[in-house]
Amino acid sequence: MARDSCMARVAAGVAVGGAVGGAVGAVYGTYEAIRYRVPGLLKIRHIGKTTLGSAGIFGLFLGAGSLIHCGKSY
Repeated sequence: MARDSCMARVAAGVAVGGAVGGAVGAVYGTYEAIRYRVPGLLKIRHIGKTTLGSAGIFGLFLGAGSLIHCGKSY
């Protein structure tokens, strides 16, 4: 039962990290695309790449943090 609980916590950490990272990446990607005057439809690609990259990194770190905390008992 403790293992299922730990995996659920890690999955929740990855999901929350992905959501937060995606939101931050979308805002930052939009800002960058406007600031550097990315032409036409390349803006969509730039914002998408920034969003997915940021979501992946945030999700990875929050999932790893959740995994580390699973082994600790308070």
